[in-house]
Amino acid sequence: MQQNGAVGESEVERTLGALRTLNPVRQAPPPPPRDQPLTIDDLYRSHRMSMVRLAILLVDDIASAEDVVQEAFAGLYKQWGTLRDTGAAIGYLRTAVVNGSRSMLRRRRTARAYVPPDPGTARSAESLAIMSSEHRAVVDAMGELAPRQREVLVLRYYGGLSEAEIAEATGLSKGTVKSTASRAVAKLGGIMRAQSEG
Repeated sequence: MQQNGAVGESEVERTLGALRTLNPVRQAPPPPPRDQPLTIDDLYRSHRMSMVRLAILLVDDIASAEDVVQEAFAGLYKQWGTLRDTGAAIGYLRTAVVNGSRSMLRRRRTARAYVPPDPGTARSAESLAIMSSEHRAVVDAMGELAPRQREVLVLRYYGGLSEAEIAEATGLSKGTVKSTASRAVAKLGGIMRAQSEG
């Protein structure tokens, strides 16, 4: 945080960029032996945890995140025979995780309209303990963003995706991704300024 209590956009972006260190698996799956094609098992072993971490930031609940990822892999399994390029499978999974997270949040909002929130959906103490207080402040403030803004920031800063990859995963245009990210960072800075002044 800056000395005068204000939080600048560049500081918010720097802190968001540091969240990428929480995602240790941003790599291609290990290539299968030359005589064997890439399998869904290879993808599951190499990408499951990074997809779960991504979903946790989107749905804010480990159990729900794991469900979303399992559904994404189940969908990929059903579509596996129709994929022309198994290299596109990671993009398919990422899109399925984003869409599954959106559905989970919609269901959660509907359920909460009738039932008080379940305290079990709060972030775990373990997940917060690994972050510095500055990172926790940014992640907590992200909870106040609109869902689309949160998705774009999570995919950009945590997932390390390009604008084109985010556009593919979210179904938005590249221009919308860019403007959404810019507005989200500005709004996040405002939320954090209000928190530091309050």
